[in-house]
Amino acid sequence: MISLEDARTRILASLTPTAAETLSLPEAWGRVTARPVVARVTQPPADVSAMDGFAVRAADALAGAVLRRIGEAPAGHPFAGAVGAGETVRIFTGSFVPEGADAILLQEDAQAEGADVTVGETVRAGRWIRRRGLDFTAGDELIPVGTRLTARDIGLAAACNHPWLTVRRRPRIGILATGDEIALPGEPIPAGGIVSSNAHALAALVRAGGGDPVVLPIAADDRAAIAEAARAARACDMLVTTGGASVGDHDLVQAALGPEGFELDFWQIAMRPGKPLIWGRLGATPVLGLPGNPVSAIICAVQFLLPAIAVLSGLAAGAPPVVRVVSGGALAANDKRFDHLRATLTEDAQGRAVATAFEQQDSSMLATLARADALILRAPFAPAVPAGTMVDAILLRALGV
Repeated sequence: MISLEDARTRILASLTPTAAETLSLPEAWGRVTARPVVARVTQPPADVSAMDGFAVRAADALAGAVLRRIGEAPAGHPFAGAVGAGETVRIFTGSFVPEGADAILLQEDAQAEGADVTVGETVRAGRWIRRRGLDFTAGDELIPVGTRLTARDIGLAAACNHPWLTVRRRPRIGILATGDEIALPGEPIPAGGIVSSNAHALAALVRAGGGDPVVLPIAADDRAAIAEAARAARACDMLVTTGGASVGDHDLVQAALGPEGFELDFWQIAMRPGKPLIWGRLGATPVLGLPGNPVSAIICAVQFLLPAIAVLSGLAAGAPPVVRVVSGGALAANDKRFDHLRATLTEDAQGRAVATAFEQQDSSMLATLARADALILRAPFAPAVPAGTMVDAILLRALGV
């Protein structure tokens, strides 16, 4: 068995991002940039007013002074002239500041009667003016390569005059559930069988990670059936199998894929749940073989599949984010396998997150995993700790799991 960290390092190091494609701004949300977004314009393009009021020369705008209004400058309609001594121009938020003016007199600090504007409060130079290029200047790199685009990024790209963005294609992840005993939800369940949950959970997880799931038909415990299904997934960026990864007589994934050219990198990881995990390649297609146990499959997907989708999407490689929380109960000493304790989250009187592990941690209990908010992480041979100890945890909802 190899360590969890070694397994993840080997998986991520063997992956390359998908090809780039160009999409419109609305379609680019959630994608990862393949080229930097560089400003094509300067924002604001000129000195603009930050408030409604009057463009003035600060030297003239002393309390009690009376200025002569010579025009107005609504947003989008700059004043063509210049502000001279004793003059002012009516101005609005976002309007270009006229030549000669160096400050804005707020409308609530002025009294206008006809063409006369009386200054109610002295104005200092530069007040209420947003200088040209305050936000960004043409040529600035605003969004680097490898950024997953948020709504804020889309707005910024639009503001710097990009109608299209070059991003990574969503990774296509083939999902193949195997086993004679499983049936699709709603279909007749065979004698001794169970309802298939892995493919559906993994498809949702793939979407949460930014990939496109391709759910293949269930393959029976038959080498030919598994091989045929795997051949259908060669166009995918990765094939994920569930079930058949262990050493039983009916665990046939490796045996079925071997004649198809499958090359094994490693098998079995020192982690709980999820020991029987396969990683290798079927030609150019990476293959991640997950256990058939639903809890094991999902936890392995959190530790390996989500980071793999991130790398395929063009993001930096890395482990799932870990936070420090307070253990709500005592934790027993751990053995040689990295453990993931399903836990709920609450908050103590100090506002700290408290993770309390479920009493039952059996890896067959999918309902317990569904109720969990976090996974408390226990390193190999971690000593027993009392309640109140700070521990590491993965927050499941933060990953969309």
